[in-house]
Amino acid sequence: MRKFVFAGALVAVAACSNMSQTEQRAAGGTVIGAGGGAAIGAIAGNAGMGAAIGAGVGLVGGLVYDKVEKDKKKAYESGYSDGQSPGKK
Repeated sequence: MRKFVFAGALVAVAACSNMSQTEQRAAGGTVIGAGGGAAIGAIAGNAGMGAAIGAGVGLVGGLVYDKVEKDKKKAYESGYSDGQSPGKK
């Protein structure tokens, strides 16, 4: 059984190597959300519904996080280029 779990994890990691950062963040949020939702749903009595809701919320969270990181990078690069331009104060 452990071999199957390890093989599954290895395939999942390898599959993410060709994904963009946006895709990785969206997929990561979805997986984490589904896991958390399934755990909460199991406590509440419906793990499937919890996983579905958690996956949706996780996807949105991953995309929001991606947007924040891209905006942060853009702001840094803009500030850096402004500081490198001669004659600007």
